[in-house]
Amino acid sequence: METATDITLVLLAAGSSTRFGLPAKKQWLYQGREPLWLRVAENFEAAAPFARIVIVGAPDELAYMRLFAPEYRYVPGGSSRQASLRNALTEVETPWVLVNDIARCCLDPALLERLLTHKNEAACIVPALPAVDTVYYRNTPVDRGEIRLIQTPQLSRSAVLRRALEKGDFTDESSAIHALGEKVVLIEGSPRAHKLTTPEDLARLECLEAPASEPLVGMGLDTHAFEAGKAMILGGISIDSPFGFKAHSDGDVAVHALIDALLGAAGMGDIGEHFPDNDPRWKGADSMRLLEAVVSRIRGCGLTLRNVDLSILAETPRLSPYKEQMRTRLAAGLGLPASRVNVKATTSEKMGFVGRKEGITVHAVATLGYFNWKEHL
Repeated sequence: METATDITLVLLAAGSSTRFGLPAKKQWLYQGREPLWLRVAENFEAAAPFARIVIVGAPDELAYMRLFAPEYRYVPGGSSRQASLRNALTEVETPWVLVNDIARCCLDPALLERLLTHKNEAACIVPALPAVDTVYYRNTPVDRGEIRLIQTPQLSRSAVLRRALEKGDFTDESSAIHALGEKVVLIEGSPRAHKLTTPEDLARLECLEAPASEPLVGMGLDTHAFEAGKAMILGGISIDSPFGFKAHSDGDVAVHALIDALLGAAGMGDIGEHFPDNDPRWKGADSMRLLEAVVSRIRGCGLTLRNVDLSILAETPRLSPYKEQMRTRLAAGLGLPASRVNVKATTSEKMGFVGRKEGITVHAVATLGYFNWKEHL
């Protein structure tokens, strides 16, 4: 393999996967116990000694991504691929940059070798495949022998790419550099570099590995004191009570414990990190909306909900008449059947602050799993 010590690798993993049509984003499809973006980074790292590896991710996912591989550099994605790439270039100090979309997840070492071999021939070295089907342009057939289908990774001179990206909107590095008037060289591409765009593409990508089947378990605990004259919301429903909870949001202690259990199972921190109580955005917030936001993030990051179990410790009010309503409401917010949501209520036998009727404590346990994308082949 040619040397890559003067090359920074940039992996673009900030997409929202709107065309993908599955709950998990493409970059978060688990390969065993690793998300796809990490597997791609490791495969490139094993193939060549890059000076630096830069991961471009969604801004609200960067802290989570760092937990998987703190040795990489992470930058927030922008509103477009080009904006994301401009952000990444702030971390590039080498004369060359190799850019790959995580959606092109099957690395062909021979393709990488070809790119490195042709490195000094142009400002941009680009893999391309010939068109094999008849091609029409504006209802007129064209010579398919003149058509090339462009792929990534693409190798570019860093300084040239920076200038090129300031000149307009482009779909890839080669078109930006070509528009600048710099030389672009096309080399033989690879069928292995097929782009993951729809679920149907999953079957074409032989490098993909099934996700692990083991469960991920998290625990949550929350406590709130009573506040007279405030409406009580517990488990997502209204409870007939002369007092509610002292809290920054609506104080739904059951939902808060559940959120912490879910975040714990996913390894995503705690509710205070995501919805701090000194942020005015969450003043009086509906806790069920917070729960739904957490569920959406967890699913987008390649995890699925399996079941949850809550134990509510309360001396007052009497909660037995409300347990099934809570189960139904929480199940709807979680996107789970009611059979996977359990709500228990008990007292503290008149001991402690719960026994003195000063507040309520809730314990929650949540089980997650890796999204089994294999079921969608």
